[in-house]
Amino acid sequence: MQPDIRAIIAASSHALVTGKTVAGLYDQTADRHRRIAAEARGEHLQGLDGDRNVKFGGTLPELTETGTGAAIYMEIAEEATQGFDRSTSGHFTCRIEDQVVQLYDHADGAWFTFVAQAAD
Repeated sequence: MQPDIRAIIAASSHALVTGKTVAGLYDQTADRHRRIAAEARGEHLQGLDGDRNVKFGGTLPELTETGTGAAIYMEIAEEATQGFDRSTSGHFTCRIEDQVVQLYDHADGAWFTFVAQAAD
């Protein structure tokens, strides 16, 4: 799965599970701050990847991203999300605890950690 798609999934997961607006995302694996915002209202999500000027969103279980045209299938399960990126067939699992999102990319067989910055 592409790093940009992982970041979008992490921000989306945090917004959908916590109900809080994401105003930024720190990617610990890449050691970089990402200008990503996401807001959820129920099962509807809208977001912007400001680094790439790309919109993303939709209504669960289907989310889309306008940059690469990625389509993401996502389900919420308690304090987590799971699903897959249809463009790469890469499955993921996200666990959310406070501001931290841990994403397991099944195709890469690795964990990726993100810290969400909540909007005030």
